[in-house]
Amino acid sequence: MIPPKPLPRPDRVSLLRYLRLFRDDILSAQPARLYRAWMAEFRTPFFRSYLLNQPALIETVLKERPEDFPKSDRVGEGLRPLLGNSVFLTNGETWKRQRRIIDPAFEGGRLRDTFPAIWAAGEAAVARMHEGTVDVEPEMSHAAADVIFRTLFSLPIENEIAARVFAEFREYQRTQPILNAAAFLSLPRWMPRGHRARTRATARSIRALITQLTAARMAEIEAGTAPDDLATKIMTTADPLTGETFSTEEMVDQVAIFFLAGHETSASALGWALCLLAMYPDWQKKLAREAEVLDGPDFSVMSRLKLSRDVFREALRLYPPVPMMVRENSCPERFRDRDIRVGSQLVISPWHLHRHNRIWDNPDGFDPARWQTENGRRCMREAYIPFSAGARVCTGAGFAMVEGPLLLSMLVREFRFERVAGHDPVPVAYLTVRARDGIVLRVTRR
Repeated sequence: MIPPKPLPRPDRVSLLRYLRLFRDDILSAQPARLYRAWMAEFRTPFFRSYLLNQPALIETVLKERPEDFPKSDRVGEGLRPLLGNSVFLTNGETWKRQRRIIDPAFEGGRLRDTFPAIWAAGEAAVARMHEGTVDVEPEMSHAAADVIFRTLFSLPIENEIAARVFAEFREYQRTQPILNAAAFLSLPRWMPRGHRARTRATARSIRALITQLTAARMAEIEAGTAPDDLATKIMTTADPLTGETFSTEEMVDQVAIFFLAGHETSASALGWALCLLAMYPDWQKKLAREAEVLDGPDFSVMSRLKLSRDVFREALRLYPPVPMMVRENSCPERFRDRDIRVGSQLVISPWHLHRHNRIWDNPDGFDPARWQTENGRRCMREAYIPFSAGARVCTGAGFAMVEGPLLLSMLVREFRFERVAGHDPVPVAYLTVRARDGIVLRVTRR
């Protein structure tokens, strides 16, 4: 049995057909040859794009010379209505300043400090789960959103504003692809970007709600009554070079990306992890036995959830929440005997890299044990980037690797998850890799 994978498109299609496929789902819009190619070139009338799969090239772009390959502005064409000028979209000195302020909130003992909040969200997720035929995608979205609000704003998802943000974001992510059609064109800033009306409306609503939360926290900070959570830490951290802190508007941009990166990506990975465990019940049994060590919100328990960590890691390999990253070369390059013009788009695709036929043993198979093999350890270093890599590695990567295995263990300790005939999920890329019609499983209490 092979985990679900979208069918690739024919190797050659018209540009119009490609644009239509891309807008519907960027995964099935790609040809099968990308699972073997070290580098592939795509030409359009507007620009050239190169997909990079060779580990040495990815090392150059992400780790060795990241400033020569800034994040492409084309990515922002689809996401800017929600994310504004967040750290996910910026480059250069603006990005550096943002990271100097944000990174301290996720360093050192902060993970240990936030662990009780993550545990409480896990307990709430277990309490909400019910027996029967269940679409676990919205359940995992609810759980991941609860983690974000508890750790960021010390609010459970049942808080009225938090619940409204969650509801609006669920609508937004289903209407907005990672890249919209404007990403293919070089348009002046004043020209409309072609976002769906519902996408624009939900983005405005989400940002308005986040503004309420952020303004309220700013007032609490000024009054000396703010809780010691991630929002307070970020909002009170001054840039060590300028002494400036984030304004309310800047903080709204950052909270929007925290919610996207911390909620949507975790929800995607947890949903697929449960799907995989339903497909491979022997692994589910192993996790349920391991989860018996859970006896309270003690951070030290994470060192004992080794199988759960490897299962979650394997889910991130097969279904990386962000399937593609786009960079732009700022100077002439020569990769694999090809001249790369300035301004070309360099696409690094965790989706293809993590399933590459010339890198991984059993690339399309589910095998959490691979991480203890020589191939798995080598690939972990060279070809595993669910959180990106180098200077722009996700700030919350360590956070996700606590949240994911912990919630997964808490759920399988209490419930058994099984496949439902006729409901095999089909992966598609919205804002993250999701299932086209949800992940429907049969849930029974152990």
